[in-house]
Amino acid sequence: MEKRKIIHPDRDLNFVTGAYSDAVQIDGLLFVSGQASVDFKRSEFVLGSIEEETIRTLDNIKLIVEAAGGTMDDVVKSTVHLADIADFDRFNKVYGTYFKGVRPARTTVQSVLAEGIKVEIDCIVKLG
Repeated sequence: MEKRKIIHPDRDLNFVTGAYSDAVQIDGLLFVSGQASVDFKRSEFVLGSIEEETIRTLDNIKLIVEAAGGTMDDVVKSTVHLADIADFDRFNKVYGTYFKGVRPARTTVQSVLAEGIKVEIDCIVKLG
């Protein structure tokens, strides 16, 4: 199977981002690039509380996964970068609401994040 680029459905295609794809699908797997609290219609970060940013970030991931034909229950691995690890419990409470049944394997670390964002998440998805 040839690798296929998956684009967030709200992305402004006239706005050039970095040298990466929102996600790449190949051989039944979907690799979602690090996502953050971005309004793709306006191509800008939306800063807020850790809960607000986590919701927007996971909603963005959900839309990308759905564009590839999957659901959040198909996510098998995620990596989470928090600007402040002290936000972990508040982040985790929101994160847990996005998955039912067997939750993805996950790594969570504190990282220096761009643009003042509080959370960035990437994931691997096993499609259908």
